[in-house]
Amino acid sequence: METVTIIGYLAAFCSMTSFTPQAWKFIKTRDTGSISAPMFALTVSGFALWLTFGLMKDEWPIIIITTAVCLILSAFILLMTVLPRGKKAAVADAIDPTTKRTGDRER
Repeated sequence: METVTIIGYLAAFCSMTSFTPQAWKFIKTRDTGSISAPMFALTVSGFALWLTFGLMKDEWPIIIITTAVCLILSAFILLMTVLPRGKKAAVADAIDPTTKRTGDRER
């Protein structure tokens, strides 16, 4: 495998996993007070455009697969940021029903 391909796959892995800790933190704490909804709206828009670009160029391995995962995770973070507290808790409870609601510190 070429070095450039390895670098591409490593970059894809880093990009896909970079949103996971933040998404999991929201599920556990329900706290989204420090997240900027406009920034994540821009991030989601960017990933949606990259996904469209990848589909148009038929670039499956890096652009489409990586971007689709990043789009889903960043859209989840945006959704958790803009949802009202009760709905946010309902989503988090559905994903992880073992978490207690004591972390509900939304500003």
